[in-house]
Amino acid sequence: MDSGYYAACAGLAAQTQALELVANNVANLGTAGYRGQRAVFRSLLAGNGSVPANSMNAVVNDFGVLGGSRVDLASGSLTATGNPMDMAVAGKGFFAVQSASRTLYTRNGGFHRTPDGQLVTAQEDRVLGEQGPITLPNGVAAVSADGTVSVDGTVVAKLRLAEFTSDTSLTAVGNALYSAPEGSALAAGASAVRQGMLEDSNVSPVEGVVALIAVQRNAEMMQRALTLFDGQLNQTAAQDLAHV
Repeated sequence: MDSGYYAACAGLAAQTQALELVANNVANLGTAGYRGQRAVFRSLLAGNGSVPANSMNAVVNDFGVLGGSRVDLASGSLTATGNPMDMAVAGKGFFAVQSASRTLYTRNGGFHRTPDGQLVTAQEDRVLGEQGPITLPNGVAAVSADGTVSVDGTVVAKLRLAEFTSDTSLTAVGNALYSAPEGSALAAGASAVRQGMLEDSNVSPVEGVVALIAVQRNAEMMQRALTLFDGQLNQTAAQDLAHV
């Protein structure tokens, strides 16, 4: 079968997957602390070892596929909310939270205090301090730049902040939460907490919409190419093969 048909199939599949990523970015423009995801494409050489490794085969059978995605770690803008339980991170740090039996990381500091004093996220995941989950007594809470939490002037905990190197592969798990490889979290040395503020999504509305349109057009081009190749194959089957 014509290699162009397979190339168009691979291209359409890759653009469809990329479209899901871009659409998810646009859908989360208003999500505090959201980190945009970027599609990462890679090259796939069709064949199982029996295909001769010459330059022509490399060109004809080299298909582009989606190799995965990476999290854009660029910071978003900080917006004042006036809510003392809202917190943002200035710098590269992430808040650590306990979700089920694992530790996840987030830039969404839209926290609240439960009736029994636990500091939790909007999804009820417990916010972690350096000594474990944070419990706040009744009173007025204040958070300093280094993450120290005090209530009515008495220190009760210190927020656990984590930073990651640029080559760390963070994985989005939903709700602006991210998982990280074990042992990759570093103590935050260049980050500061801002109380009464939230960080906006780092996805640019203009860039997000432009990317969405571009990927849609690429997918449509692949679909048209696929239709063209399919028509040529049908013509070959109906006309040429009958004379063989």
